Amino acid sequence: MSLKFQYNKISQLQLMKQLKIRVEALPTLKNKESALRLEVKRARDKAHDLDALIRERILELEQFMKLWVEFDPTLVTIKQVEIQTRKIAGVPTPVLGEINYELKEYNLFKAPSWFLDGVSIVKSLSGLQIERDFFLRKMQILEQVRKKTTQKVNLYEKVQIPEYEGAILKIKRFLEDEENLSKAGQKILKNRIEKEGFS
Repeated sequence: MSLKFQYNKISQLQLMKQLKIRVEALPTLKNKESALRLEVKRARDKAHDLDALIRERILELEQFMKLWVEFDPTLVTIKQVEIQTRKIAGVPTPVLGEINYELKEYNLFKAPSWFLDGVSIVKSLSGLQIERDFFLRKMQILEQVRKKTTQKVNLYEKVQIPEYEGAILKIKRFLEDEENLSKAGQKILKNRIEKEGFS
């Protein structure tokens, strides 16, 4: 889409105003883009670290797999996950709050002695997985906004600012040419009047 304008002073002033807005907004947009890029990387790294930690914990538990057959997975359920929001470069992102678990009653005398440890392991692993999911979601949200911000930076930097500058230059040259023609016409008219006045 090419920029539409008229060859007059009003149009030139409007274009200059629009150009000023874009030139002043560009550094802010670039800062936002770099801040978002950094936060996306941090969230991705944290999610990868949590993935590695979860795999490590699962590997540690493999030696006890025979015992886990006895464990009742319905003993521990997630009752509530608190979700808070925090703005990063103006973008609201989810932050994991407290995770509340509900523990079903079971007979301590009939259950194996390690069930209490099993409950804490299940809580720990589920907490890590929920935290990882939060970082992945945060990364997706920030990445989406970062892409839009990058598009806007490129639009301003590579398309709109050069278009506005080019249009302003065209109007300026047109107005200068018009003024020069007007002056030349006045000079010719003055010379003609002077010649006719002396005749």
